[in-house]
Amino acid sequence: MTSHPLARAHSSASGHRFDGERHWAASIELRFTRREEPPGGVTRLIRARHQGPLRVQRPFYPEPRGAAGEAGSCHVYLLHPPGGLVSGDALSIRAEVGQGARALITTPAANKLYRADSHGVAWGQHTSLSVEAGGELEWLPQETIAFDGSRGVQSTELTLADDARCLGWEVLALGRPAGDLPFVSGHLEQRFSLTRAGRPLWHERQLLDPNHPRFAGRWGQGGASVQATLWAVGLADEADAVALLRETLPASPRWAVTVRQGVLLLRYLGDERNEAWALCQEAWMRLRPLLLGREASVPRIWLT
Repeated sequence: MTSHPLARAHSSASGHRFDGERHWAASIELRFTRREEPPGGVTRLIRARHQGPLRVQRPFYPEPRGAAGEAGSCHVYLLHPPGGLVSGDALSIRAEVGQGARALITTPAANKLYRADSHGVAWGQHTSLSVEAGGELEWLPQETIAFDGSRGVQSTELTLADDARCLGWEVLALGRPAGDLPFVSGHLEQRFSLTRAGRPLWHERQLLDPNHPRFAGRWGQGGASVQATLWAVGLADEADAVALLRETLPASPRWAVTVRQGVLLLRYLGDERNEAWALCQEAWMRLRPLLLGREASVPRIWLT
């Protein structure tokens, strides 16, 4: 049977569609395991399965060993060579940290959410992070920039064992004010879900639509173009951690910190992407010794 010419026009030689039904999937699955290797334990990346344009560079071990010979966190850079998401993209990221393992995951550059195509096809990105007993995970991606007209859903799911520890952030910039290209159209949805020992601690769903009253209302987004959320789970003394951040971070009405159900949450709402990033990085550097018992080791990729 001969295919219809229009159908052929909507498909590439590889079978990808270019009409309203387009769907380009990519996925990666990472597994970190603690191993006993003299002079002490060390975390190894034992699985890095991928499909499509998602990769990781070789693991790095920039942190000094502890007094007992234990290695610091295994640093991994998550790469997405296209540099952003377009209509029809479907990214799936899964990272598992085994019992007693230590991992830090970051990205080499900002993630970009491009304008939807003429069909208005959305993109999707789902991140699933799990940490087993005694494990430690730092999820520290560089910021996400949403172009005007972008449409899609970002979801982050965290599953932690009872004594697991996790610190992470998400920084989102709407539009490109420097180029006089604000976020005046489009539709983004962000979802966060965190469970610990099977018990739900944090569920959140946020819609970002410039046409909704919440976007400009002072009771909602307030017209802000940059927002950030930092979380930390597993702190021995949450009250001391909150006090430390309030005393040492630059005073500003654009951020606040609190604790809910054992989850420390720091929020930023403003218009300066660099300010939001610097705030999260400084908060991480303050919290890491309290959470993990080790000084912060800045990933080298942030300095390039």
